[in-house]
Amino acid sequence: MSLYDLKKIDACDMPVGKLIAIISKGQSVYLNNALKELDINDSQLHILFEINRDSHINQDQIASRCNTDKGSIARSIKKLEDNGLIEKTIDEHNRRQNLISLTEKGSETLVDSVEILNNLENQFFDDKADKEILQKMLKNIAIKILELNE
Repeated sequence: MSLYDLKKIDACDMPVGKLIAIISKGQSVYLNNALKELDINDSQLHILFEINRDSHINQDQIASRCNTDKGSIARSIKKLEDNGLIEKTIDEHNRRQNLISLTEKGSETLVDSVEILNNLENQFFDDKADKEILQKMLKNIAIKILELNE
């Protein structure tokens, strides 16, 4: 849908999911362009977020948390490792699995990426409280949709 078309439509005539999809796709395009200088894409950024959240996570856990297939995660992990952003170590409790953690370069890249993301989001909100309200509403919707899909 074009910007021109979207501006003509009453928001109440659009399903919430459609609006979220437009936002998601638009953010993905924006981030992929902005993240080129850091040599990552938006999918890899989500992986870095998960690794940062759990400093010794395995590929299966990342795939589950990112709601992505294991093959896509494996390719992204390989690129992140080749770029020196993450490192793998053998899990002492399960030697068939690797634990994945951020390198110093990975942590720095994540900080720079968060700045790009925050700059984008700051363009949407005049008031921090509005952002927090939307975040809470979207989290509740995300929880409900995941519950419905279990």
